[in-house]
Amino acid sequence: MPGLRVSLIQQPLVWHDPAANRAHFQALLEGLSGSTDLVVLPETFTTGFSMKVQELAEPAGGPTTAWLTGLAARLDAAITGSVITEEGGRYYNRLLWVPPGGTPRHYDKRHLFRLGSEHQHFTAGRAAWSVPWRGLRVCPLVCYDLRFPVFSRRRAELDYELLLYVANWPAARADAWRQLLRARAIENQTYIVGVNRVGLDGHGVPHTGDSAAIDYLGRPMAEAGGAPGVITVELEREPLDAYREKFPAHLDADRFTLEL
Repeated sequence: MPGLRVSLIQQPLVWHDPAANRAHFQALLEGLSGSTDLVVLPETFTTGFSMKVQELAEPAGGPTTAWLTGLAARLDAAITGSVITEEGGRYYNRLLWVPPGGTPRHYDKRHLFRLGSEHQHFTAGRAAWSVPWRGLRVCPLVCYDLRFPVFSRRRAELDYELLLYVANWPAARADAWRQLLRARAIENQTYIVGVNRVGLDGHGVPHTGDSAAIDYLGRPMAEAGGAPGVITVELEREPLDAYREKFPAHLDADRFTLEL
């Protein structure tokens, strides 16, 4: 059975310019048609990580959702990344999951970055979810969620083979980003994909990327380093299942109820 081909899109973002960012990503992604199954974009990929929510927020199902829907159909691949979204008078850092020919889903970022005042401008999401996609079950999360292992696990019985994080993770804490990606892979016996941006944001904060795909043993399968780039990696289900069967540490995990 072929593996899941995942494309990590590590790029700079144009500050507060959704149209320019969509055009940039479209030019990059059109060439991936037929060669990928899942495209992973950074957090707030249309605007950068900004608190100007009233100025920048799109309505639910707005222009970026429509753009992703058309692009996913042309690529025959699911696409995910987060967008500043307004719904019901509230603002969300909303991860969109858009499969080709299917109904888009969303996850609203649960852990809002207090140091950046995100909690003062956005409403926190609640439960995460997993979705089957071409042989693997995928759980998509957002940036700061990476620091919270209980939420990343979500339940004692693992219900995913790929845990992914879209991010605007600054260079000042790059070591934590790299180490936590590996920790989440090892403790959950799962593939990890983390996609971060590069370059300066509108506040002059540098981002050094370090997007990566990590296997279930915590070993890097692909690393983007600090330059803009597009990396595609293939994740195979059978070796992961065999490892979980041979070393079933997940069966000894503590059972818990996650309060949301």
